[in-house]
Amino acid sequence: MTQRDLVRNSLRMRPDRIIVGEVRGGEVLDMFQAMNTGHDGSLSSIHANSPRDALMRLETLAAMTGLNIQSIFIRKYISSALNIIVHLARLVDGNRKITSFQEIAGMEGDTIILQEIFSFEQTGLDEEGKVKGRFRARGYRPKFADKFRALNIPIPYDLFDTDKVHEI
Repeated sequence: MTQRDLVRNSLRMRPDRIIVGEVRGGEVLDMFQAMNTGHDGSLSSIHANSPRDALMRLETLAAMTGLNIQSIFIRKYISSALNIIVHLARLVDGNRKITSFQEIAGMEGDTIILQEIFSFEQTGLDEEGKVKGRFRARGYRPKFADKFRALNIPIPYDLFDTDKVHEI
């Protein structure tokens, strides 16, 4: 049984969420289908150097399925299936850290638009050689903020202000 078979079979069970550990092949199309058919909150991982590279890799995997789907339609499918990209990177101290948190804001022409919400800025190393840094809001208020408030999930209005810095 392939990972693609597992994703397809999971859809028959009517789950609230679907988690695909890492997409590396044709299961990417099944994952998009699941995310576009009412499985909000589902997630997956993919290896890429940046959030933009992750989108390109997803498009490439979908194109490699052998189906004759034009790139623009794959991008539209990706844009409607995904909401957020959380990028992790291995830093100089060997630890992995979230370095960028971006929302997919739709399409402009044939390009998927990304809006960075938070980014990690390294400020130095501590006495043990561990990375010190902070997360900085980039001034973009994501679409999901209003959805969270409607569900009574409190989000401070100033969380996304550019002067907001969160030290770690």
